[in-house]
Amino acid sequence: MSKKEDIHVVPHNDGWAVRREGSDRASSVHDTKAKAMAAARSLGRKDHVEVVTHGRDGRIQDSDSYGNDPYPPKDRKH
Repeated sequence: MSKKEDIHVVPHNDGWAVRREGSDRASSVHDTKAKAMAAARSLGRKDHVEVVTHGRDGRIQDSDSYGNDPYPPKDRKH
């Protein structure tokens, strides 16, 4: 089975877009970043992939893994 592509929340002319890595088209477009993040998290949980958040300038601000992370944070104890 091939790895599913990570999901990115990126600026868009109409607000914020949720886009799969490597895709030219947005999966969905939202008027606020919060709505785009909620949609991206839902997809990330469903597909067990990483969600990468970008700022207005296009730079990566944050990322969250919703799958089996091969490199989990060492500062968290479970």
